Amino acid sequence: MTDRKKLILALTAIFTLNIMLIALAQAAGAATYERGSSGELVSEMQSRLKEWGYYSGEVDGIFGSETEEAVKAFQRKNGLEADGRVGPATLTALGLPTGQQGEGAESGDLALLARLISAEARGEPYTGQVAVGAVVMNRVEHPSFPNSISGVIYQPGAFSCLQDGQWDEPVADSAYRAAREALAGADPTGGAIYYFNPQTATSEWIWSRPEILTIGNHRFCA
Repeated sequence: MTDRKKLILALTAIFTLNIMLIALAQAAGAATYERGSSGELVSEMQSRLKEWGYYSGEVDGIFGSETEEAVKAFQRKNGLEADGRVGPATLTALGLPTGQQGEGAESGDLALLARLISAEARGEPYTGQVAVGAVVMNRVEHPSFPNSISGVIYQPGAFSCLQDGQWDEPVADSAYRAAREALAGADPTGGAIYYFNPQTATSEWIWSRPEILTIGNHRFCA
């Protein structure tokens, strides 16, 4: 066999291998987790579901019947198809990366934070949207709150938008920009961990929090 033929065969083999690797990567990016799946991401799902009260089993990284029922309960609560399978939509709601690539694909935390900002601060000045995102990030760092974005957002009673229907509305483009800024460390509030609308708030406790500043309709507090 001539050197030229050997080179052609080698290049053909490399090309074929690259095609196979791309196909495997695409398949992994579109993965759906269901009963029988296992691994670190399943463990993270179980941890989050357990933290929020949906799952009471062992965090063992094995997607069994208990995990499936917990996923269904979480999906019903968050307006998702309750099929017990964890695809991109459920991963995003859990605040976990979807693995999808390409324009428009967002990390789990970014998508989750953007949805919260849009639901809580739709119609607010852009700085006020960043400020809402900053409050979430400040809570993640604060010892009195869960130490993850999803944990803070889904903490029972933390944000009214999860109960009043705003959570299910389309996410504004500005909310994605604001979420990116907040994730990058922007904080117009100067360290606030609470905010409320003085025109609608009825809780005496929230009125007792020390005010830092007001942006739009929201008062931000320590």
